[in-house]
Parts: sequence; C-alpha cells; structure tokens
Amino acid sequence: MKGKALHPAQQRDIDELLPVTRLAGVTHEENPDRHLLDLQEHFGAKPVWLEVGFGSGEHLVHQALANPDKAFIGCEPYINGVAALLGKIRRENVQNIAIHAGDARDLFDVLPDSSIAKAFLLYPDPWPKARHHRRRFVTPEHLGPLHQTLQEGAEFRVATDIEDYVRQTMEEVPPAGFECLTPDPEDWHTPWDDWFSTRYEQKALREGRTPHYLTFRRL
Repeated sequence: MKGKALHPAQQRDIDELLPVTRLAGVTHEENPDRHLLDLQEHFGAKPVWLEVGFGSGEHLVHQALANPDKAFIGCEPYINGVAALLGKIRRENVQNIAIHAGDARDLFDVLPDSSIAKAFLLYPDPWPKARHHRRRFVTPEHLGPLHQTLQEGAEFRVATDIEDYVRQTMEEVPPAGFECLTPDPEDWHTPWDDWFSTRYEQKALREGRTPHYLTFRRL
C-alpha cells in the first residue's frame, strides 16, 4: 500500500536496500505452495522477535540495536513506513532486521509453529467504526495464527491509545490462548522498561489521548 509520494532518497532505499533486507519466501508469487520458512537458514540460532505493523520503524530499530543477539521480523503493508524504516536501518547500520512489506496474514501462512519468541503490536490501525471492528488485529482471524507461531511462554505486547481497542484486546486475546500479565487497569499506563516512545505516541499525548500498555503470555 502506498500513501504520500516517496522522496528520491526513500525510493533509492526501496530499490537498493529492500531487496537485501526483505524476508524471502513470504509472498504468494515466490512461494505459491506456501512452504514454511526455515528461520534458522535466515537467522541462524538467534531467537526471532516479530513486530506487526511497525509504522515508521522507530521501536523496531530501537529493539534491534538494543538486542543484537536477537533477530527481528518487521511486518508493514504501507510502503511509506517501509521506506522510513529502511532509512533508519541505513543510518544506524542495523544488521538484524528482516522486512515483510505486506499483509501479516501472508507472513503467518509460512511461519513455522512455535518459531517466534516475542511479538509486538504497537498502535495498530484502530478501525474506529463499529462495523469495522472485526478488521482489527485482535480478532480470532489473526490471534489464532499468532498463537500458533509464538513459543510457549512468549510475551505478546500491545500498545494503543484507543480505549475501545483496549476493551476488545482484553476480551479477545485471553480466549485465544494467552494469559494477561497486566490484568489491573492501574498498570495499563506504565510503559515497559525497554519501551521507546514513537512519534505516533508523542502525537497522541499532545492530542490528549492516553497510551495503554498491555502484556500477555502465550499459554
């Protein structure tokens, strides 16, 4: 998906850097039979962390730099966000991020069971209209495959500034096979110790919206 026109430097990163950072074998065109990926072939023995919808990539790059012993998969369908991440990867010389520039459902198709050690869902599209709530990530369509690909005991973090998204998250995630580690609403406003506040979050704060940080464990 594409929004604003890319700047020349961004287009250069898409043309030159995306081919060497993209996670091969995810698209239907290159993997029509949907064979499972060999993550050890891609990343060696490193534990793999997944961020679904990385936006402009600030948090993903922060985590990758802070955890060089981990491998990261970033999933984002919007090419402008992908371009923004690629610029950060180039500037910081990040070596442990692989990108899927597309729909998370295609990625879940080819991830092996119990292959992901931690997952992040940070400020996802809120789909605010009631008739669109079933398009939110925190629905069985997405949570089932996420549960299947996460390792037992893996952490799943959700951040959102939309109270109704909190409601649906608390209703839908535990029945999908997760234990909520932050059941007390008093804890929902305390960010994680290694949290990196993104530009989106800073905008939400300026506009008077309250961030919520929810933590789950895959059973």
